[in-house]
Amino acid sequence: MVLVAGVALTSFNRRKDGSNFRDWAESAVAAALADAKMEPGDIDALVVASESDFFTLQLNPASVIAGDLGLVGAATMRVEGGGASGQLAVHAAVHQILAGTAQRVAVVGVEATASPLSVNAVTKLYGYSFDAWSDGMTGSTATALYALSATAYMARSGATSEDFAQVAVQNRQNARHNPNAHLPLDTTVDDVLASPVVSSPYRRLDCSPLSDGAAAVILAAGGAVPRRRSGAARICGIGAASDHANLGTRIDVDRFSAKTKAMQRACAMAGLTAADVDIAEIYDAYSGAQLQGLEALGLSSDVLAEHRAGAFAPDGRLPINLSGGLLGQGAPVGAVGVAQVATCALQLEGRYHPDAQCGSAPRHALADTHGGVATTAAVTLLSAGEA
Repeated sequence: MVLVAGVALTSFNRRKDGSNFRDWAESAVAAALADAKMEPGDIDALVVASESDFFTLQLNPASVIAGDLGLVGAATMRVEGGGASGQLAVHAAVHQILAGTAQRVAVVGVEATASPLSVNAVTKLYGYSFDAWSDGMTGSTATALYALSATAYMARSGATSEDFAQVAVQNRQNARHNPNAHLPLDTTVDDVLASPVVSSPYRRLDCSPLSDGAAAVILAAGGAVPRRRSGAARICGIGAASDHANLGTRIDVDRFSAKTKAMQRACAMAGLTAADVDIAEIYDAYSGAQLQGLEALGLSSDVLAEHRAGAFAPDGRLPINLSGGLLGQGAPVGAVGVAQVATCALQLEGRYHPDAQCGSAPRHALADTHGGVATTAAVTLLSAGEA
């Protein structure tokens, strides 16, 4: 059993106060330790998720952060998998606990994508996170590559720009109930459709923002929580998979096949099916990617029909991204997957932000991330603990 003993998130935004990634990581881990009622000396290992050294100018960040946190002596590692970095860091911690090499592991995801560099510089760097030879060095951008996949998805499924816009509207409306959110906007479908085109079919309001921030979770073996909180959520299944980095090499550019495999592996480990999921945090770097993700994860037999009927709204059959997702809560890449796991745990425990707490007492939650255009996919399933 792997318990989520403590969680914490900083605000996701653009930092203008002179603070840096080390400050945010320290703040998040300290708060997660307090939530777990643990001290730094209780921690056996630290896993740090950070997508790029270019954002921080710090190679080997895990050792530096361990020193800042008073965790010298703990085993340290840094995990990187593009947008899946945070989720993969959680998986690395789960593996350590299940293998018996650690009993209590701190996981922190942190990224500084909003404040240190210009938008143009970050856009160029993100191009290198796909296939650098065929994409980044030829000037292809993340938005253009996602747009190619989304265009093919629209042609196959019948999805429209209005469907994508509704995703952006709903997630940012959800973010209005999240005090940590970067873009808690009161927008409409017309607002999204009127925003400037970035790469058709995606417009500015279809895209997630560049954000700064950190998130942390403390994971522990079932018998290794000094003052165990009753009802703590547990991680019951993890799965990851990969696809070709270059879209042109794939058979179906519109299908997130790696995500399907990752979900199958997580479900096999947990002994659950997609039908058991009550609430989910889905990787929505772009609005259409949320619909593509729901399809790939098998969370609906007719994604568009259910989307249009409100099934994924806060009061729907399967609430999606009550945090606001990347579109609303924000997207400090290394922190996203860790934040999703933290959010799912808080939802299962009934401890999330009051106005964003799922009202249906969920028993099982899903956290989903990917790097590239679903090139590296990672899925985590969580279950509610015993009261």
